[in-house]
Amino acid sequence: MEKQKHKKTEIRNPIIPGYYADPEARFYEGEYWIYATQSRPFPEQKNVTAFSSKDMRHWKKHEDIIAMEGFPWIWGAVWAPTVIQKNGKYFMIFSSNDIHDNEEPGGLEIAVSDSPGGPFRGWLGHPLVEDIYQGAQPIDPHLFKDSDGTVYLYYGGWGHCMASVMNPRMDGFLPLEDGALRKEVTPPEYVEGPCMIKEGEKYYFLWSSGKWEESSYCVYYGIADSPLATFEKQGVVVESQEALAKAPGHNGYFYIPEKEEYYLVYHRRGARDTARDARQLCIDRMYVEDGGIRPVVMT
Repeated sequence: MEKQKHKKTEIRNPIIPGYYADPEARFYEGEYWIYATQSRPFPEQKNVTAFSSKDMRHWKKHEDIIAMEGFPWIWGAVWAPTVIQKNGKYFMIFSSNDIHDNEEPGGLEIAVSDSPGGPFRGWLGHPLVEDIYQGAQPIDPHLFKDSDGTVYLYYGGWGHCMASVMNPRMDGFLPLEDGALRKEVTPPEYVEGPCMIKEGEKYYFLWSSGKWEESSYCVYYGIADSPLATFEKQGVVVESQEALAKAPGHNGYFYIPEKEEYYLVYHRRGARDTARDARQLCIDRMYVEDGGIRPVVMT
């Protein structure tokens, strides 16, 4: 995710009212952007929402930012958007239809916009990833741009995580060293929600584990020298604090370069929330230091 300049930040959690989940965090055109799932019963998740802010405290809502007429094969839910800037455009990949076999339409879709706030319009005329490959359901995409400009895609459910390198046009994948277009990079106890951070020359891979609707939901991390490595679990990033909130996960992050500060952007449930879709967006300070990530204290 792009690094940015920043003034003093005061954050109050949850950062906005209402139920949203699976946040992806970016800094574009002088503003913080969060792209999120509309946390509703699955048949009602028909688009995604973005929020923009100059200070990480006051947020403007951008509702339904995907031009869904460009995806006539999508009949079910859409969720888990990720956005990257490339070639002067903004590309969004998101999950669709919750497919369970290779005969069903949907999977991972890609859309493009001239603005970080959309509208995002269909880029290919068909899904970017439309099959279950090596056991990975095509859900929960995450785009990571390395310091050399290479864009990586991570995705996967059902306990499998896949990685690919996007081609320069952002309409397909480049072959990896073995000629394959996708590589399994599943870390221990992986469930969903991949996220990559580069700190110095090290890659920090974050993933969600546990059951998303229960207190077991949490985020782990691993460290490696390559974005396509096999990451071993190093520790926990964030987990339930039963008196305050539970089931934190599926995160993004912001980085403030002049302060060398990281902020975890994630969803969680209130301590007394029992409804299935009662997920809210939060931001908390995350310390990436001394060769690791200190467990985040939710506020």
